[in-house]
Amino acid sequence: MIDEKYKDIVGYLETAVKIIEKMGIRIVELRDRYTKLSLPLEPNLNHIGTMYAGSLFTLAEFSGGVMFAVSFDITKYFPIVKEVSIRYRRPAASAVTLEVSLSPERVEEIRAMAEKNGKADYSMDLELKDETGEICSIVHGTWQLRKVEGDPVL
Repeated sequence: MIDEKYKDIVGYLETAVKIIEKMGIRIVELRDRYTKLSLPLEPNLNHIGTMYAGSLFTLAEFSGGVMFAVSFDITKYFPIVKEVSIRYRRPAASAVTLEVSLSPERVEEIRAMAEKNGKADYSMDLELKDETGEICSIVHGTWQLRKVEGDPVL
């Protein structure tokens, strides 16, 4: 379910970066500090009929931007990705989902650091699961929240 206050931003998030749209990534659930994303097998097939590794990576990286939108004030901050590493545990032969959340305390800690220093790094550990619930990939990412100087980005 998409929380009512986020319904307008879903279309923007799914289409702002054209490759995200072409890959078919969908925001399935969205509420404060939480999202569930879905990546279909088609058109993300590789040469052996399983999910293309780059598509799995992109799903994980995209989650950082979505989490930013439901965790921080998009008129005061913007996100950048600093580092993402992925471990491919098993081939995905179906659609893949990713769920991620941040606690209110963690969001406040990141926000306070960004207010004080103009930026704040934060990490998320992610599990990408196939339709059976098996973990296909494990991802560790570091994003940075930066304070907007001047006019807001969005």
